[in-house]
Amino acid sequence: MGANSSSISELPENEYLQKLSGSEPISENDPFWNQLLSFSFTTPTNSADLKLLEEATISVCKSLVEKNPRTGNLGSLIKVFLSRTKELKISAECQNHLFIWQAHNALFIICCLLKVFISRMSEEELQLHFTYEEKAGPSSYGAECEDLIEELLCCLIQLIVEIPLLDITYSISLEAVTTLIVFLSCQLFHKEILRESIIHRYLMRGRCLPYTSRLVKTLLYNFIRQERSPPPGTHVFQQQTDGGGLLYGIASGVATGLWTVFTLGGVGSKASAQLEQCSPLASQSLLLLLVLANLTDAPDTPNPYRQAIMSFKNTQDNTAFSSSNPHAFQINFNSLYTALCEQQKSDQATLLLYMLLHQNSNVRTYVLARTDIENLVLPILEILYHVEERNSHHVYMALIILLILTEDDGFNRSIHEVILKNITWYAERVLTEISLGSLLILVVIRTIQYNMTRTRDKYLHTNCLAALANMSAQFRSLHQYAAQRIISLFSLLSKKHNKVLEQATQSLRGSLGSNDSPLPDYHFWEMSDCLHFSETKLTHAQDLNVIEEVIRMMLEIINSCLTNSLHHNPNLVYALLYKRDLFEQFRTHPSFQDIMQNIDLVISFFSSRLEQAGAELSVERVLEIIKQGAVALPKDRLRKFPELKFKYVEEEQPEEFFIPYVWSLVYNSAVALYWNPRDIQLFTMDSG
Repeated sequence: MGANSSSISELPENEYLQKLSGSEPISENDPFWNQLLSFSFTTPTNSADLKLLEEATISVCKSLVEKNPRTGNLGSLIKVFLSRTKELKISAECQNHLFIWQAHNALFIICCLLKVFISRMSEEELQLHFTYEEKAGPSSYGAECEDLIEELLCCLIQLIVEIPLLDITYSISLEAVTTLIVFLSCQLFHKEILRESIIHRYLMRGRCLPYTSRLVKTLLYNFIRQERSPPPGTHVFQQQTDGGGLLYGIASGVATGLWTVFTLGGVGSKASAQLEQCSPLASQSLLLLLVLANLTDAPDTPNPYRQAIMSFKNTQDNTAFSSSNPHAFQINFNSLYTALCEQQKSDQATLLLYMLLHQNSNVRTYVLARTDIENLVLPILEILYHVEERNSHHVYMALIILLILTEDDGFNRSIHEVILKNITWYAERVLTEISLGSLLILVVIRTIQYNMTRTRDKYLHTNCLAALANMSAQFRSLHQYAAQRIISLFSLLSKKHNKVLEQATQSLRGSLGSNDSPLPDYHFWEMSDCLHFSETKLTHAQDLNVIEEVIRMMLEIINSCLTNSLHHNPNLVYALLYKRDLFEQFRTHPSFQDIMQNIDLVISFFSSRLEQAGAELSVERVLEIIKQGAVALPKDRLRKFPELKFKYVEEEQPEEFFIPYVWSLVYNSAVALYWNPRDIQLFTMDSG
């Protein structure tokens, strides 16, 4: 920017940036670095401001990309930063603002430059920019000397895990996390998942490897603590109030080269509303953790960051660590649980919860043992309830979390014992009092109905039904509205079934050229009949199969409840009797005959008792008769079926889903990071 520059538009002409990107090598001992690094500004916090900054400095970056192989100035800048970080810890303890301030500025410039370099070249080309060797001079470095990329990566990790988090170190800690994300961002510019990466190799072996567990632990604690960004001015020197250049009265060797303050939106401009509500460091740390956890395994080395996430334990757990995992550590599970409950509105927090429940048995056991499980389940249900406002990936993660939880019988029992009051976000009906279990059923059924009318995603259907099936044997004291919605869903499926069956029958008649001749029952259609179907007509038959699978599952869920807990669910029996005609068409249906036996028996048994009791019975009297009948019904008359149990299993090559998903979150949510959307190859913009 220079002493006379005060706006972003003047950055390309800034004398210090021009010298950095010029044709002359700059020694790491040159006083120039003090001048370059003595600037202060309000760090951009949104992509629009960052886009302005990047566009203003793109000519500088292009020039440096072109000339750096001959000058090595990027390497010199990195060496200047590395030399200053050696004193950072003691500087923080001594409140040395100047030292931390200049180190932060050096890292900010490095990060901006790296982002451009990585977006414009391969990792092999990037490596060449780090291995420049000056022909003469005492400060030369080259490939035979220390590896500058590895040294920088290791330094960033050390900075994150070792520097105490104070107001004056907050910005440099955030910048270190951001720079690691930028280092890994080469994935954004490849359509294929990177399985061999130079940066991955550095992070998963060598000097960085011993810091694995400490880095994961620190990133988790950053997420847990949600430390707010300190007010502007607490991490740098106080700005003059005349609106002119920024002069701090530092030693003359530094002060003569001070850059003018520039802000995007004006000095003292308010941070975005989003940043006021959250912690930039917590948000960025979580994104880095997700990126690290989803790095692909090397051929000979499993991802150590994933290993650390899979194996960490509660601080109250005194059992010995397994010798097979050197990356295990301990963390306060109560604090982690609280943070997970409070942060579920973001995709990344839901994804972290999924990873921990799926991969870390210690966390899963702890969560399932909590007596306040509603604090975790309610935010997940809210995500599903507002399905129209969420992206499909967020909905999937929330649904899979429920599926994982419902694999546990203790969870399925306990949720019916938790009574909730006044669920304000549930708008279809006023719920003044309802069990967590009944609310879960309502939300999952609503998700199924939404999917049937909008997205028609078989994967979503399958997981919703699997969660209901896992719970069905432990249904207890179902709320009358939950019982009604179960039967209403079956009614909707029945109507859909009849409609598609009619379409399929008409298609077959049309294909056979006959509108009057009788057709065999569609369950006995021969392949020769189906060969008459066009592609569109064949879709009707496929739709029919899908709907019948869903109907079969719903009948199994109802049957499981009746078989295992009939006497606990009079409201479900009431709803079943009220809509008994719905089930008539399925009694002789070849696909449903077996499962209909118990349901038919229950309907017949209770219908008979109601007829004996006389006409015009009140709702209360009907429920009383049902409760009496539930005790009288011989249990041995109900046919036993295998227990409904579904377990979530990740599909093969899960990285094909998770890596683009994680990077779309980085692209859309990272603090102070902007990439040109035209450069992104990993995913399309609408998938972000």
